[in-house]
Amino acid sequence: MLEFQKVSFQVDTGNTQLEIINEISFTVNSGEFMVVTGPNGGGKSTVARLIMGIEKPTAGKILLDGQDITDMRIPERARLGVGYAFQQPPRFKGLTIQKLLSLAQNGEELRENECCDYLGDVGLCPREYAKREMDASLSGGEMKRVEIASLMARRLKLAIFDEPEAGIDLWSFSMLVESFRSSAKRRHEAVIIISHQERIMQLADRILILANGRVAGEGTRDEMLPQLLKELDSGCSCPAAMSRIDAGEGTANG
Repeated sequence: MLEFQKVSFQVDTGNTQLEIINEISFTVNSGEFMVVTGPNGGGKSTVARLIMGIEKPTAGKILLDGQDITDMRIPERARLGVGYAFQQPPRFKGLTIQKLLSLAQNGEELRENECCDYLGDVGLCPREYAKREMDASLSGGEMKRVEIASLMARRLKLAIFDEPEAGIDLWSFSMLVESFRSSAKRRHEAVIIISHQERIMQLADRILILANGRVAGEGTRDEMLPQLLKELDSGCSCPAAMSRIDAGEGTANG
């Protein structure tokens, strides 16, 4: 279980402290699929980076299975079973996609059928992509899909996907949604997805809405999604309504 206890995060702008996250508290239980949504600039990606240890809270605590990980470095959190898929994945010249997936799965060479499964789940043809290098020859959308596949290859306590739909075409996005539906919860103990997409929210056990660095709403999918859709359909300009982007538009940023 992941727990945020009154977590805050500020950055020094030179003249003042800019508050990005303000005393956020929430939990993600084992086996749970949580979607974090909200308007651009609301603090969603910052929360993901705080969980992974890329940023450190200025106040509050972060617990994983009751253990305080607030001051732990990224490698320590990774060893505890926390994984993070970036919005902009890194490139590794000379490293093939199959080798990357093998490294993700305990470093042992993947069997061909396993590699096919992971790449197929994210809409990539294994025969075409397994031997390709993680370099500039791959598009941004291809890189994104490979990174998602590498996270799926790990057995994690907590998998964090930061806007996995960004930069992915509509056809691949549909396949990605089905992939999360069929495999994400089977392979990880808990999943957090940062997303604006209604079709991804439909997969959630719970939805957390962040706006202006605070929790603007939290509840089950059945409680929160109708509220979000109603506010959008009514033309409401409040943060909750602004958090949804129609899945037919393909990608979202923020």
